[in-house]
Amino acid sequence: MQIREATAADWPAIWPFFRTIVEAGDTYSYPRDLDEATAREMWMLRAPGHTAVAVDEDGTVLGTAKVSPNHMGGAAHIANGSYMVDPRHAGRGVGRTLGEYSLDWARAAGFRAMQFNAVVETNTRAIALWESLGFEIMTTLPEGFHHPTKGYVGLHIMYRRL
Repeated sequence: MQIREATAADWPAIWPFFRTIVEAGDTYSYPRDLDEATAREMWMLRAPGHTAVAVDEDGTVLGTAKVSPNHMGGAAHIANGSYMVDPRHAGRGVGRTLGEYSLDWARAAGFRAMQFNAVVETNTRAIALWESLGFEIMTTLPEGFHHPTKGYVGLHIMYRRL
């Protein structure tokens, strides 16, 4: 598996699994009916942000990540990351590889830490992954996320120094 910067040519491969993940409504706080143009604008970042893809030896996009400043001004030294793995390629280490890559990229770009603002507490696979990469749950917003089948569940804020 190779991780590289995403290009506009990658979007047609990203969009189908992006749409599937967002429409499910159980891990992202994006509107479930997010249109493609808005999704592309939100995901395919320009500097100082960075969007990457994980591809296999055939060039198939397996997953994607984006990293950007979490806030502006005096808080711009904290990165934020978001990740999506094509469900057809889950369980192959794509998320871990993207996570490790994004931490290295953020460190090299001068960020001092990374913060995840909204990790749904029922997303236990993601939480276990982020904790294994050194993230801590700093707090949980009770009922901060409306899950489509579990109702109102907590929303974690996770953090790791770089």
